[in-house]
Amino acid sequence: MFTELVHIGFGNILAMNKVIAIASPNSAPTKRVVQEGRNKGLLIDMTNGRRTKAVIFTDSGHIILAALAPETISSRSQLSRGGSVLKPE
Repeated sequence: MFTELVHIGFGNILAMNKVIAIASPNSAPTKRVVQEGRNKGLLIDMTNGRRTKAVIFTDSGHIILAALAPETISSRSQLSRGGSVLKPE
């Protein structure tokens, strides 16, 4: 089985085949889920003290905080697959 690894900043690598969703951290429901993950011990902070720009949900129930925007993570994933990235106009 092929595992696609994507660099998400500060030497942190993410296995994209385990990712269910990448969300912005600004909404109240996302903030609530992050807090629940923190309380359950399922939160992984990969921001290195920077501001959280993306919340990544995995198939194992872990929640990962990243300092890169969701669009940046998505484009890096597409580029690693050899695809082109279409920029919105």
